[in-house]
Amino acid sequence: MIFPMNTPMFDLLVLSITEKEDAYGYQLSQIIKTVSNTKDSTLYPVLKRLQEQGFLTVYDQPYQGRNRRYYKITEAGRQQYAILCNEWSAYKDAVDRIVKGGKQDE
Repeated sequence: MIFPMNTPMFDLLVLSITEKEDAYGYQLSQIIKTVSNTKDSTLYPVLKRLQEQGFLTVYDQPYQGRNRRYYKITEAGRQQYAILCNEWSAYKDAVDRIVKGGKQDE
């Protein structure tokens, strides 16, 4: 996809994925890559920031002799997810109005 990813979009995608189920870093990166050409290393600062903001918690779980770090959404993360979903919907609707009809104020 040619449209760039920005901080709110990364947050929305990560929170959206973890809202449905806990996920580990590589899993998150592979899902996000379906809509963006971002590198795996781009995701980890986003995860750290979301954790520091209290939107995600982390825990390790053994997998094939190693630990996987899983990310779990918090209640504050669910609230932030709802805010971002509303913002995304309003933004998408406004863009659609312009693209599909050429009018901004319907």
